[in-house]
Amino acid sequence: MSTRYAALLRGIAPSNPSMTNDKLRAVFEGLGFDRVASVLASGNIVFSARKAGVPALERRIQRALNGALGIPGGTIVREHAELRALLDRDPFPGLTHGRGTYLTATFLKDGAQAPDRLSEQSDPRTQVVGFDESARVFLAVIDNSDPGSTPDFMSWLEKTYGADITTRTWLTVQRIVKKLES
Repeated sequence: MSTRYAALLRGIAPSNPSMTNDKLRAVFEGLGFDRVASVLASGNIVFSARKAGVPALERRIQRALNGALGIPGGTIVREHAELRALLDRDPFPGLTHGRGTYLTATFLKDGAQAPDRLSEQSDPRTQVVGFDESARVFLAVIDNSDPGSTPDFMSWLEKTYGADITTRTWLTVQRIVKKLES
């Protein structure tokens, strides 16, 4: 029986000719995965595979991406059921992702150490919502109403939680789940 997965790839630059969606999908198809599709052009690949341990799946995909396309970045994998449950928990009640307010989800690599406590973000334009342990995801709201003064949230996240993370907007997470369900 197949399981639906989403691979969230770190460090994908769509302008890089080695990182286009068709080349990324070809790597996943070459690994024998089925129903491979991309979501947007920022390193989100959904696929079906036999049920496997996620850390082993992450390593296998990363080795293939590095070998075929020279992509050294991180690969974070989540099962469809985990992402669906995260959406159903509605961690941003009453909030909407928009031009001025970014709802963000920062995924930790499977097996990575979850934070004992959440560090305080010193920039008042960032509101820490919390850490969803089930999905291994850090949730925050970023005030982007003045685009020229957006908080340097990504640097803070990496300094605080390490490099085995990748961030998606809540809207992108919703699109990934929709694609997994299509």
